[in-house]
Amino acid sequence: MKPLIALLLRALFRVLFRVHIKGQWPQFAQRRTLIIANHESFLDGMLLGLFLPVRAVFVVHTTVPQKWLFRQVLKLVDYLPVDPTSPMAIKHVVKLVESGQPVVIFPEGRITETGSLMKVYDGPAFVAARTGADILPVRLEGPSRSYFSRMGGNYPRRWFPEIQLTVMPLETIAMPQGGKSRERRRLAGEALRKIMQHMLFASRPIGTLFDALLDAAAVWGRSYRLLEDMRQEEYSYGDILKMTLALGRLVAKITTEGERVGLLMPNMAPSLALMLGCTVQRRIPAMLNYTAGLAGLDSACQVATLKTVITSRAFVAAAQLDSVVTGLAEKYRVVYLEDLRAGLTLGDKLWLLAALSKPRAFVPKGRPQDPAVVLFTSGSEGVPKGVVLTHQNLLTNMAQIRAVIDFAATDKFLNALPIFHAFGLTAGALLPLMTGTKLFIYPSPLHYRVIPEVAYDRNCTVLFGTSTFLANYARFAHPYDFYRIRYVVAGAERLSSAVRDLWVEKFGIRLLEGYGATETAPVLAVNTPMAYKTGTVGQFLPGVEWWLEPVPGIEDGGLLHVKGPNVMAGYLRINNPGILEITASEHGQGWYSTGDIVSIDTEGFVTIKGRLKRFAKIAGEMVSLETAEKLAFLADPAGQHASSSRTDAMKGEALVLFTTNPQLTFDRLAAIAREQSLPPLATPRDIRVVKELPLLGTGKTDYVTLKKWAEQPAETGVPA
Repeated sequence: MKPLIALLLRALFRVLFRVHIKGQWPQFAQRRTLIIANHESFLDGMLLGLFLPVRAVFVVHTTVPQKWLFRQVLKLVDYLPVDPTSPMAIKHVVKLVESGQPVVIFPEGRITETGSLMKVYDGPAFVAARTGADILPVRLEGPSRSYFSRMGGNYPRRWFPEIQLTVMPLETIAMPQGGKSRERRRLAGEALRKIMQHMLFASRPIGTLFDALLDAAAVWGRSYRLLEDMRQEEYSYGDILKMTLALGRLVAKITTEGERVGLLMPNMAPSLALMLGCTVQRRIPAMLNYTAGLAGLDSACQVATLKTVITSRAFVAAAQLDSVVTGLAEKYRVVYLEDLRAGLTLGDKLWLLAALSKPRAFVPKGRPQDPAVVLFTSGSEGVPKGVVLTHQNLLTNMAQIRAVIDFAATDKFLNALPIFHAFGLTAGALLPLMTGTKLFIYPSPLHYRVIPEVAYDRNCTVLFGTSTFLANYARFAHPYDFYRIRYVVAGAERLSSAVRDLWVEKFGIRLLEGYGATETAPVLAVNTPMAYKTGTVGQFLPGVEWWLEPVPGIEDGGLLHVKGPNVMAGYLRINNPGILEITASEHGQGWYSTGDIVSIDTEGFVTIKGRLKRFAKIAGEMVSLETAEKLAFLADPAGQHASSSRTDAMKGEALVLFTTNPQLTFDRLAAIAREQSLPPLATPRDIRVVKELPLLGTGKTDYVTLKKWAEQPAETGVPA
């Protein structure tokens, strides 16, 4: 491109698109460099040609120069037309890279139609591995919002959106060893896909939840309606901002800055606005589990040193929580949302009008590292702990999820998981809210007949659930109820193979199993359409570091420790109420010990072996309680089964299997263990029939209760 033309075009683009560059360009001298970028629009090549500090050769499809307009643009740069179907194409690109001239290529091979990363081709990765070239990832953000993109539907587009180019650190791909050429090429392609996913994640904006909400409203427009709840109301970004600012203002009147405030609220739009409003005014919402009972709620309030609990009269009546709230009111100030709203004065309304016009000027300035929310662990294995998550933790996890799974403007989430649960809050509620994806939020995951109808009636395309909930939805749903569903993501508990098979057989839908913890905001790994392996929980999300601590008696796997910007700030514990306890694993500060035994294969797929606490030491051998459950599910896929352990004078510990199937016997389980080559010690002899398994409000099995039952004699250890 001639210097004068380049100068004029660059100035024009800076004015029209307000182009700015984040990061530092590397030194290109005497380097073999392959520049890769995501592909958002027809502007992308021009943007890189204008703002790269070096003259590069663009690799384009042979059909591109055949179009008159593109041919005129290509006259301004050096380019190499290649036919991806030709065996010689890669050789031409390899030769070009080896010549030392920087080469630009779009590994997706086409412009995105979802706004997210699409399929990444293996060819560019193989070129980088073959030549040993440095890979320079450049994230293009903003061109998809222009009329030069291929985004359809209700995606917000304008003629001149703001555009950012983020320059990432140099990367390399080593040539995979062994195997056939096709396999080496595939593995190199996998490595490049991970580099591009990390690029999308690492170039995320850093701010607070309110900053993210304002940014989303700016992109989509305040009139854009995206949120529905059971009141059949549709809320726009303007409505959500108004509720958030108003409720935050009212909460600030009755609390102090930095105070933790208990929220005992259902899955409704005002509940989300109330939570966000607290963060806007630098109060920390503590999301209370309304299924925990008075003792559990009192314990949570003590851990978080709460003074005030906000709830709703309508919700208390509908959920039959009158006695629970009455009990809380004896120790804590209980404020009803209806009364709070009645306290909105003329001065508050005037402030609200001003704040809506310039939100950032009228609210306290927050920091990404500030606490955003307190969630409480499920307590499935002990006393619940208060987990403090920062704005950065939550926004990071959303960016990690978006980097590996595409959510398009045409999608609509159905979230029935409670927002006091990390999975329901981050993935089910905040993620769509901060990305402009439509959301129907439903108050209870236990309405097994209603939820499939809601999915059908409201044209939902994305569903979240636990294995238990998904099994019941499938049981009651019509085969056509989920005809619009693109993704069903399972988490919070191990996905049963029977449930997985049922969804494929009845609905033709492949469940995407994921894995995480409240302490990691919560997602750590997930199967995706582009990286899926049955029986695993997928690969780790970008930005997650891990190591396995050896465990005596466990050969294939170890205790998982993780680190990353999505890992919590720390714990609040009952023995030290109100004091943030920064935890560290044996690997150092910032690392979190998950308590899970996992194995990780050569491609990075994670298989959960079980909780360390859910291993019993029998006759000196470590035996997984989940193996005993696996035997029961193989014998009876439709039943409910869970295992625990009890002390045993002879062997140290013994397995106890709780089941709803009275026909399940030791002999049947032992036969299956032999067929599956599972250790004989994993076959429980103590089998106790129950009417149903005890469950927590999140849908997880209540192993604390099961442990108590197991330690009692068999004839008295099972409730009637």
